[in-house]
Amino acid sequence: MIDTLRGIFELNGFIGIETRAVETGASLLKKGETSKEIYLLSRLQEVTAGEENDTPIDERIGLHFDLTVPLSRYVVEHSGDIAFPFKRWQIQKVWRGERPQEGRYREFVQADIDVVGNGSLPEHYEVELPLVMVSALEALRAYGLPKATVHANNRKLSEGFYRGLGLTDVEGVLREIDKIDKIGPDEVTKLLVSECGADEAQAAACLELADMTAGDGDELRAKFDDLCGRHGIAKDSDAYALASEGVATLAMIVDEAAAIRPGSVIADLKIARGLDYYTGSVYETFLDGAASLGSICSGGRYDNLASQGNRKYPGVGLSIGLSRLVSYMLHTAHATATRVSPAAVLVAVWNEDGRLESNRIAAALRARGIAADVAPTAAKLGKQIKYADKLGIPYVWFPNGAEDKDGAADEVKNIVTGDQVQADRDAWVPADEYARQSVTVGD
Repeated sequence: MIDTLRGIFELNGFIGIETRAVETGASLLKKGETSKEIYLLSRLQEVTAGEENDTPIDERIGLHFDLTVPLSRYVVEHSGDIAFPFKRWQIQKVWRGERPQEGRYREFVQADIDVVGNGSLPEHYEVELPLVMVSALEALRAYGLPKATVHANNRKLSEGFYRGLGLTDVEGVLREIDKIDKIGPDEVTKLLVSECGADEAQAAACLELADMTAGDGDELRAKFDDLCGRHGIAKDSDAYALASEGVATLAMIVDEAAAIRPGSVIADLKIARGLDYYTGSVYETFLDGAASLGSICSGGRYDNLASQGNRKYPGVGLSIGLSRLVSYMLHTAHATATRVSPAAVLVAVWNEDGRLESNRIAAALRARGIAADVAPTAAKLGKQIKYADKLGIPYVWFPNGAEDKDGAADEVKNIVTGDQVQADRDAWVPADEYARQSVTVGD
């Protein structure tokens, strides 16, 4: 799956980078109130056992909890060498102080794509990024993943509407609206009133906006103007002007995405994304028939995360929680992991005196890109076949050095189907479904 994602990302011109696992606390805290998620590090010699380290968090170091913070630092440090806009992909482990449970891990793999500009970044990247992710997720359907759809919103649209209603705690409203799918609209209404200073009418209007969806830009504009009219938001107000910027961008995203991949991106105005550094478009991605899984890929536009003096590096990005997605596919989508070894063929060894010939056969196969292993011992043939079967290796190669087959051609047996044929080490290829697989086994 990692190879598949990397191939799609590079097909679209993204450059792969890898960053260190450790960042400064000051960098990690740039994304807002995330200190509870950060694994802070210290050397044993720095603290006495049992004592708390009272060094401020921003002066300590910790494991990165996502790949956006490392990207922002990387861009600033290498700004003199980077060609902007900088399109990067990154697939690495991250760490969060979570309570381990199904779908939530303390250590997991994320797959990110971002485009970062120098001073400015054209809006068309806000269409390109979700389309690249849709392409990547479409490629993963070969492993049993259902169809994915990106749901998009725009922070300016939401903020303008909330301000037009007279609400001032915009970040608070966004945080509560982001909880609709988890706790339901009734509980969100209570939180808007108790935590954000909204009255019942304002809370109801916020939920009306969140309930709005649109398949194209014209429908979005019409529905939004109707909602503003019903709640007294004047078209000549600053709040409506701000919201209109968001409406225009979101309409552009939906319409241009539809021209390339119809139905892949829809407007969904309950998408809020709780993190406070997003400044424009925000995205969540859902799988058909997997509502309980929630969003499997999220992100948005951020204009202020990376800066150097007066210079800002705005960006837009999306991230897949790959470990969580793999877990779902193995346990729910009926995907199968049938291979332990990446080898397509195990070369048998008749006796230890003949191991050199088996090694030559394996070398010839590898030279043509066929993953091959050699039996570890010259055990009875049945044991060698059983060894291959335990590792999921589909073929066993029999060199022509068998005592009763002197001078005969090599033979290869498909231990899945039982078929056995003569084979030439310089011409034989495995069937497509048994070709080389890259396999990683976790603990």
